Amino acid sequence: MATSRASALPGFGLTMGYTLAYLGLVVLLPLGALLIRVTSMTWADFGKVAFSDRALAAYRLTFGASFLAASLNAVLGTLLAWVLTRYRFPGRKFLDALVDFPFALPTAVAGLTLANLFSQNGWLGRFLVPLDIRLAYTTGGIVMALTFVSLPFVVRTLQPVLEDFEVELEEAAATLGAGRWRTFRSVVLPALLPALLTGFALAFARAVGEYGSVIFISTNKPYVSEITPQVIMGWLDQFEYASAMAVAVVMLAASFAILVTINLLERWASRFQR
Repeated sequence: MATSRASALPGFGLTMGYTLAYLGLVVLLPLGALLIRVTSMTWADFGKVAFSDRALAAYRLTFGASFLAASLNAVLGTLLAWVLTRYRFPGRKFLDALVDFPFALPTAVAGLTLANLFSQNGWLGRFLVPLDIRLAYTTGGIVMALTFVSLPFVVRTLQPVLEDFEVELEEAAATLGAGRWRTFRSVVLPALLPALLTGFALAFARAVGEYGSVIFISTNKPYVSEITPQVIMGWLDQFEYASAMAVAVVMLAASFAILVTINLLERWASRFQR
């Protein structure tokens, strides 16, 4: 005869009711209100705003810069996670804690700091600008800001996998005559690939929704350097709520697709590690 386990928490009915009510108020209700507001528009009006030249330019910049930032983090984040996991050196714990700094730092402060550093008269910009390396108020600056805010996702996703990875597999490959690159490509990379793809997707999703850091390091010019959240804010400043919500729905659909992709990658990674 099965016996129920004692628990300090309330029963299933109460906890499930609280969960559904909390998610409904915090997540579903705002999203439902957004969708209901957009349904007041005709399909022609929705398409005219959501897929206007200005909106399309913003989508291209947002998703393109986010993809580049996530790709950079896939490489640099892997190297950083490898160093933090495989080596012991003075200051390692401080460096490891520094990875989470973008989580704690307000994004507006991050954007303002990067703009001051790489502007023409900034500490680094005064040396880079004469070399024709311009990061502040350029597309490169947007990519740099997005790389900064999304870096922790790749590192924190890869670290547990690297910690559990058996070093003996690398030693066996070396014993069989494999070089370092062959060992990494044939032994290490296949084990890291599921977690790496998950970290890439998380970094991409974080970069797509970024706003605070970008507005301070970008010129925010329509059709040139304006990201999608800035388009939405521009419509709101003009009290064009329907137009802002039309663009927001497109981003909502893209975010949902990214979320589904992340969940599929996580399921694939869990099966891969069994």
